[in-house]
Amino acid sequence: MDLILVRHGRPETVRSDGDLRGGADPGLTEEGHRQADLLGRYLARDGAAAPDVVVTSPMRRARETARALETHLHLPVRVDPRLAEFDIGAPAYVPAESVTLDREVLWRALETGEWGAHTFDPDAFEARVAEAFTEIIAANAGATVAVVCHNGVINSFLSVVLGRPRGMFVQPDYTSFSRLVAARSGRRQLRSINETPHLQLARSPAEPRARPA
Repeated sequence: MDLILVRHGRPETVRSDGDLRGGADPGLTEEGHRQADLLGRYLARDGAAAPDVVVTSPMRRARETARALETHLHLPVRVDPRLAEFDIGAPAYVPAESVTLDREVLWRALETGEWGAHTFDPDAFEARVAEAFTEIIAANAGATVAVVCHNGVINSFLSVVLGRPRGMFVQPDYTSFSRLVAARSGRRQLRSINETPHLQLARSPAEPRARPA
């Protein structure tokens, strides 16, 4: 089967000063909704490579991104709680790309289950992500499945696929996607990573911007 890993669109920034703007589980910004709409339109035009199934994390930023795929692909979306990010339950949402701390210090702390004031079990996170993808692959032989999830989820799964140590090794762009071929036997082949053709087309002066339906 073909697997498309999608990072959610740009979410609202949640501050810890009382203005939570959606709590620790924010929805998308206007830009994030536009990114998701462009992605949905692009995948719907992808012909034989368009998804047959859409699965999403339960977190708002992922569900709102998946909603655009549902609209343009005319597919129901299934929610899998195991695809939630490691920051689920955190007191505030902090986009990884906006963190000003030394990146090496940040990633080393994250590998041990520390994300600012939030802590989590990295072994349990890795195990539930792996279990989710194993079941998605097993249940969808011959299909193309889009999985809308998060930075940490994508890094966790791809680290296993590539046989590399646990940790963040790629910073996926918002609504970027990575493609894999996966078999129930356990074989995995990474075909691409961090693709954003829908966003590049939107910025091209030769291409009109897609308007929301």
